[in-house]
Amino acid sequence: MVNYYQILKVSPKATNAEIKSAYRRLARKIHPDVNTTDTQEAAAEFAKIAKAYEILGNPKERAAYDRQLLNAQYQSSSEDSSVFSSQNPHAKRWRQMAYERRYNDIIDRMIADERRETMALQRAIFPTVALFISALFVGIFKPAFWTNSHLPGKIILFSLFVIGSIHFIKRLRAAFDRYTYRGENLHDSILEENVPEINKPYTRFTAASFLIVGTILCFGIGLLTGNFMESYLTASVPHIFIASLKPEFIFYPPIVVLLVDLMHTAASKFEH
Repeated sequence: MVNYYQILKVSPKATNAEIKSAYRRLARKIHPDVNTTDTQEAAAEFAKIAKAYEILGNPKERAAYDRQLLNAQYQSSSEDSSVFSSQNPHAKRWRQMAYERRYNDIIDRMIADERRETMALQRAIFPTVALFISALFVGIFKPAFWTNSHLPGKIILFSLFVIGSIHFIKRLRAAFDRYTYRGENLHDSILEENVPEINKPYTRFTAASFLIVGTILCFGIGLLTGNFMESYLTASVPHIFIASLKPEFIFYPPIVVLLVDLMHTAASKFEH
């Protein structure tokens, strides 16, 4: 069975960051664009490390591969005639315990990887959904908190807006780095400083377009709904709703994103 850890020259206990670093180092060293003397051999070697990274760089694929590798090693040791693979009941029991321990380590690592992946996905989804919903409600209610606030209230709103904007930009950057690529082939930019991750589902253009179009669409639907319900809203929430949209509307989406994300973070910590 092919040992992808040996191909990438990493330990079976290597972290995802170490696997990525090893892949980048080897790929930049033997990339066909660099090794012009024997491009066919370089291409073959590059295909090996690309396949190894494709398996080991994906937590689920890596867990499945580790189980196959462990089973192959266990069967091989059982057929071996060495002292360490003796058919003595105590030796067999020792091998079984070692097998179970390593198998449990694989499962534990897979669960931890899945938990990290779930948290990373939530950190991308929650701010995006909060942005869309806040754009919808701003369009409907056209809130005038800034206009109706005194100086201390305006200072608080502006501070929350700045903090929320910075926070949203950080979340957006992390989501783009994790789930988007620049539209080039997986290994075309291997000679660049940043090596693309595998299995990134969207191009950056697609993700950015979705974000912009989604925000504008939600805001537009909100405006249409607000105009339709104007008389009702004016009578029901006169201190919040205003008939005309003012520039202060840009303050509220980042603040909502910040508050929603803080609540999500607190809930996540409470669950653990």
